Amino acid sequence: MSESKMNRGLKNRHLQLISLGGVIGSGYFLGTGYVLEKAGPASILAYLLGGIIVLCVMLCLAELAVEKPVSGSFVTYARENISSTWACGVGWAYWITWVAYVPSEMIAAGIIMNHFLPMVSQLWWAVLFSLLVTCINLFHVDKFGESESWLALIKIIALVAFSVVAGLICFGLIGDQGYIGTSVLLGSGGFAPNGYWSIVLTMVIILVNFQGTEIIGLAAGECREPARSIPIAVRNVTWRIIALYIIPISLLISILPWDQASLSESVFAAAVNQYGFTGFGAFFAFVILTAAISCSNSGLYGAARALHALAKLDMAPKGLGRLNANGMPSRSILVSVCACWAVILLYAFNPDSVIYTYLLAVSGFTGAIAWISICWSQYRRRRRHIAEGTVNQLRYKTPFFPYVTLFGIWSQVFCLIVMIFTPELRDALLAGVPMLVLPMLWYRFRVRHHETPVRVLR
Repeated sequence: MSESKMNRGLKNRHLQLISLGGVIGSGYFLGTGYVLEKAGPASILAYLLGGIIVLCVMLCLAELAVEKPVSGSFVTYARENISSTWACGVGWAYWITWVAYVPSEMIAAGIIMNHFLPMVSQLWWAVLFSLLVTCINLFHVDKFGESESWLALIKIIALVAFSVVAGLICFGLIGDQGYIGTSVLLGSGGFAPNGYWSIVLTMVIILVNFQGTEIIGLAAGECREPARSIPIAVRNVTWRIIALYIIPISLLISILPWDQASLSESVFAAAVNQYGFTGFGAFFAFVILTAAISCSNSGLYGAARALHALAKLDMAPKGLGRLNANGMPSRSILVSVCACWAVILLYAFNPDSVIYTYLLAVSGFTGAIAWISICWSQYRRRRRHIAEGTVNQLRYKTPFFPYVTLFGIWSQVFCLIVMIFTPELRDALLAGVPMLVLPMLWYRFRVRHHETPVRVLR
């Protein structure tokens, strides 16, 4: 797979912030209320466990991406280290994940703008933001990286500002409530009011929120110095994600009773509003809008690169693997955008559509499959290096192999098993399995009846 024509315009700074942009979406600001409602203050342990899993996956991805920095990432790695059939299933499932998720972010942005300007339909706002994100993705990749960097930076600044304000409220340095300490944190049923099993259930949901970090691997083929930038980006992004989740949420549950959290509004805005800081709460509406656009921006980037990789591996129409004069996979971008627009229109005609709900739910399953595929590919690749005696040739090695890799695999397998026995999560699993299996069956049928099977390194 030749990547010589890809525009390697992404800097280390871009790589880090693009990945953060895919993780800290509107779902983080709006959906945290659901996690708190289920697990109470103990949800902080679920976020911590989710962060550890992210760290394991990213360390595995770093080893693969430094050895072979291609714009296709885990799709290419799965083909070379697992099988072509598996790679086809994972690649198409991952593409469908973003095609379902990006419109949800656009719709969220439309809802926010509809509150400010109710005379304009939220559908038209969603279409407008979709056009904006499309234009950004069709620019030179360095322009995309720069725009995403600024969008991600706004979210980071907002979370840092919230942490400072919440900390001052907690210690009674601002507001009229006085010193709070742990009175709110432990005042409504203790640390785990719904039991510690709820931590496991919310950890499954939290892994959906963490999805997007793997975009670092998809961007490897457009990074200027992958051998230096990728390990730095993996380490920094992982720890920053943990910090941007753990610290703000710890302070959030210290000033907002968990039983007051809901999905009706951002819990971050609700927390500061009840202490009289309504202006700061209004600011979070703008931040959520920025988060929605940013997450859509990086999500479309990931979807287009995955589709481009499938085309280069002859698992999608070959025309989608072509690049424009700027070194961008413009056809893959446009096809991904059109698919996103189709989902938005589906929502417009039927906001309660079962199809749309299932497409959105599938991101939990397919995202976990993509992460498992990354760890599995690294495990088999490293075993091959060990057998051939070439481990020392690796420029970056995943530490504590194989324990880190195996934990990354089996912890997520456990999450999928939990989904089977959890009624409210089972639909996500049932919706996701066909998205993985059907492309695999199609590929096997196509290879068997029309082409000579692609030989895979074993």
